Amino acid sequence: MAKISLLVSDLSGGGAIRAFLLAQVLQRLHHQPEVVGFQFGPQLYAVPPDGIPVHVIPGRPYPQFLSAIRQLWPHLDGQILYAIKPKPSSFGVALLRRFRTHQPVFLDMDDWELSWHGGDAWRYRPNPKQLYRDLCKPGGQLREPDHPLYVKWLEGAVRYAGGLTVDTAFLQQRFGGDYLPNGKDTQLFDPARYEPDQCRQKYGLTPYRVLMFPGAPRPHKGVEDVLTALEHLNDERYRLVIVGGSPYDDYDARLRDRWGRWLIQLPRCPVATMPEILAAAHVVMVPQRQTLTAEAQFPLKLTDGMAMAKPVLSTTVGDIPAILDNTGYLVPPNDPEAIATTLSQIFQDWERAQQRGAAARKRCIQYYSVEEMAITLQRMIQPFLT
Repeated sequence: MAKISLLVSDLSGGGAIRAFLLAQVLQRLHHQPEVVGFQFGPQLYAVPPDGIPVHVIPGRPYPQFLSAIRQLWPHLDGQILYAIKPKPSSFGVALLRRFRTHQPVFLDMDDWELSWHGGDAWRYRPNPKQLYRDLCKPGGQLREPDHPLYVKWLEGAVRYAGGLTVDTAFLQQRFGGDYLPNGKDTQLFDPARYEPDQCRQKYGLTPYRVLMFPGAPRPHKGVEDVLTALEHLNDERYRLVIVGGSPYDDYDARLRDRWGRWLIQLPRCPVATMPEILAAAHVVMVPQRQTLTAEAQFPLKLTDGMAMAKPVLSTTVGDIPAILDNTGYLVPPNDPEAIATTLSQIFQDWERAQQRGAAARKRCIQYYSVEEMAITLQRMIQPFLT
């Protein structure tokens, strides 16, 4: 049994969810995971699971960030350092620590970070005056610990990780590493433990055909396409239920302002509560749009729906068709009319939809469970523990 320090660049960002998932897998292997990271936003992105120690250090810009690293330093005492995302505030700190202590460093990538900035086309080419402002002025871009320039440098240093895990074919083709998809605890996420009608009643969803998006909406995730489809159907029985919301900006409010008629938003909740909420869904929606960011991602919402034996309606983006493998419903990305047509088909043949949901759960257990993740992680970690 080993202590393993999972280092998160920003616990107020999406990387926290992947870190908590990896920590749960490591617990299954009887290791002692500990999540350590900075917090740059006003609140934690996700509620930590029970039994996972979490150490949070306030994130600050350079040069104060160096003091934040010193605060974090004593908590990086695991036998292995496991950095989440190739960012200075995670992988960079881990490499610096290895230089001092020779601890093994692993890296996990669940996104292509530069895709948020245009991918390979992104360049930083300031004139001397702009460079001075970015480095020296309060609020200067290069004072941000995870500026894209620094991320680009660290993507070039991925080869220095002792082990690399990735969650999509896109990332594996680009960076190599071991494929470690976003699995689910299929014992916790077990539809047999819940009665859908009772769950819908508990959350005030009884009158509706519940389309559920169990995550943080962002433009590339296609929530607007679902809402446009509901406008097209114009059927009061439908509602899109968002669980949690976006911690990044006012995107939720903009959705409500335009499509509030079709929206219900539930507050964020601990992982242990999610299966009960998902049980209330008729269909789980994963309407990814065709973007670089979406292509590089493994949407956690897919295995949410699959584990709970729900019909999943998604798009032909990235790994999604291979993950579902004919156990869900696929439409072209950015196509609200196709979403509307497919929703009508699902409810017209509900028995077939339930059969697909059951097949999706079987596939999730076989390929996308935490037990399957544990096999991969154990194989990677074991050589560093002897």
